[in-house]
Amino acid sequence: MTAIPRAPLILGLAGLIPFLWGAASELLPALGDFGIRTLGPRFVGPYVTLSYGTVILAFMSGVLWGFATRAAPGTAAVGHALSVIPALWAFVFVGGGPVSAAIYLIAGFLGLLLLDAAFAAWGLAPPWWLRLRLGLTAVVVGCLAVPALA
Repeated sequence: MTAIPRAPLILGLAGLIPFLWGAASELLPALGDFGIRTLGPRFVGPYVTLSYGTVILAFMSGVLWGFATRAAPGTAAVGHALSVIPALWAFVFVGGGPVSAAIYLIAGFLGLLLLDAAFAAWGLAPPWWLRLRLGLTAVVVGCLAVPALA
């Protein structure tokens, strides 16, 4: 197996910080209160987890779009069509209350993982991509489970 390059690994792990902060500030009331006083209510608990999750799901559509540009001309259109699904999923389904938004984001990230696997199987993603995405997705889903189970 190919090692995950240092920069994508560090940046991917850093990208988990808002998810971890949101879950922790929801589970630990004292931390949530501290966050509200220092950052404001928009940046604690389910608010940060769900808004950031929506942004990242849309961002990952762009990553897949980039992978699709590496496909042969005859199959690139399929890759491009599949790449927009996560962003459209977030746009159409994420809304309403925090519980339903979290559940839809969990489904979106699990669906994204299937797309990651497909793009990797087609040789469009780097050889280390799926290993990175598996670990990141596990943490993201765990963090989104906090508002989903609230």
